[in-house]
Amino acid sequence: MTSILDWRRSVAAALLAAAPLTASAQQLAQPEGATGRTARSVGEATKYMVAAANPLAAESGREILRAGGSAADAAIAVQLVLNLVEPQSSGIGGGAFVVHWDAAARAISTIDGRETAPAAATPERFLGPDGKPMKFMDAVVGGRSVGVPGTVRLLEAAHKKWGKLPWERLFEPAIRLAEEGFAISPRLNGLLGQEQALRQDVRAKAYFYQEDGSPKPVGTILKSPDFARTLRTLAERGADAFYNGTIAEDIVATAAAHPTSPGDMTLTDLRGYAVVERAPVCGKYRVYTICGMGPPSSGAVAVQQMLAILETREIGRLKPGPEAAHWFSEAGRLAFADRALYLGDPGFVNVPVKGLTDPGYLKGRAALIAPGKSMGRAQPGDPPFQRSQRPAPADGVENGTSHISVVDAEGNAVSMTTTIEDAFGARLMTRGGFLLNNELTDFNFVPAEEGKPVANRVEAGKRPRSSMAPTIVFDAFGRLYAVTGSPGGSHIIGYVAKTLVAILDWKMDPQVAVDLPNFGSRNGPTELEAGTEAEGWKAELEAKGHTVRATPMTSGIQAIVLTASGFLGGADGRREGVAIGD
Repeated sequence: MTSILDWRRSVAAALLAAAPLTASAQQLAQPEGATGRTARSVGEATKYMVAAANPLAAESGREILRAGGSAADAAIAVQLVLNLVEPQSSGIGGGAFVVHWDAAARAISTIDGRETAPAAATPERFLGPDGKPMKFMDAVVGGRSVGVPGTVRLLEAAHKKWGKLPWERLFEPAIRLAEEGFAISPRLNGLLGQEQALRQDVRAKAYFYQEDGSPKPVGTILKSPDFARTLRTLAERGADAFYNGTIAEDIVATAAAHPTSPGDMTLTDLRGYAVVERAPVCGKYRVYTICGMGPPSSGAVAVQQMLAILETREIGRLKPGPEAAHWFSEAGRLAFADRALYLGDPGFVNVPVKGLTDPGYLKGRAALIAPGKSMGRAQPGDPPFQRSQRPAPADGVENGTSHISVVDAEGNAVSMTTTIEDAFGARLMTRGGFLLNNELTDFNFVPAEEGKPVANRVEAGKRPRSSMAPTIVFDAFGRLYAVTGSPGGSHIIGYVAKTLVAILDWKMDPQVAVDLPNFGSRNGPTELEAGTEAEGWKAELEAKGHTVRATPMTSGIQAIVLTASGFLGGADGRREGVAIGD
């Protein structure tokens, strides 16, 4: 029998065939840098399926499904393995959102495991001595940016509600990998090569880099006994062991010890963290019902706004091209204008979700789009059902994540988007072997505009606005149809909307849909994915008044579509993932 170490080496060898890093890719300022693309065939299965951004993580999910685990069980196992094999994107030092479909109860639920600002946080947190916003990377690196992590509490909450296998069983794949090791993949090696600040952290440098400061080579077997000990503690004692005791003390000490940007999180902040079960945001799109995560995520609201605007056009008759990109970009402008003004933590600001997704309101917004000319920069609308004075608009900065899609043998589904914010988070590794998030930089650095507070300003105990958009789709008969989501910072909204249009309107299989060139607008320039056929749309879009920018758009979309015979899955070729099942 092939050993698990041999299998991991074979996976690494296969990944070496991926497109190499180019010089231009190494200079990208994306949420996560590009590391080439890999052509994949659509995944197929008849019993269950998992799609994740790394083959070892996806395999851990399939292992759990084969053992009779639920979709929630599989997602937990995948997340724990991603902490090892994709540490730049997510982990137990960060936060996540889960959208869950319970097939037996026919119930859709969402859990908010977003990080929170510590009690000492003030709106001026990211202003310099001169009162001006800090440079982004100066704010990111160090303890100042670290929010109270929510992922472990979220995983435990999901298991208590929907798990089937014992909690400790879900940790076994990650513990094996941490102890026996896994091969460094081309993508991880490439991102380590692009990264500078991570090398300044003593623990992270020892783990990821060689003595000369260069990244450990592709194929190097990376072991983490420190993380294995952390996992064993959590497996035995549950989430309380993360938020109390030595692990919590280690988190606080690591954030506080940064020499130039110390954190102010306390043990009380950690002990007080709680996930929140929130009402899902669901809406109709043609014959489909699309459900996602509401505030503090802007994802579901903005995606549904875009789709409702596109529904006024026969977008299905337009093939991917400049005409479709025009309508898609204009819809994005309108959605992002509203997002900048209204979206934030509903515990601190009144977010008019009902008004922002009102069909009549969105028809009025759609009427602002001219077929032959871009509107340039859109202004926010005035939706119905508001309950408070409008805040000041602000865009803010958001960065990278990872996404997991799972459907189990009983038809339950999980769409989970998970993050430590920027690539490699705050660039701080704990003694427990995991990186800490820099999630607080998802808040707006400027707390007020023209004397009015910004909805997404920093406040103690507040959750920063997100663009994560884990999504579940139902068909005209209320049956589960698709599960999808993506990383990519504020690009996520466009990535998910593109994937839904490609699957629902253009009838593409999920692999073709996720690999389709990315395009759209975040209420700035019209962005076309560099190095793809989308760049050829530039002249026609400019003729309509668009300011066009070709840019790398490094999505990591994971999509599963249910068919009469089983499942089709797509894993974004811009990352290393797979969609697999039985």
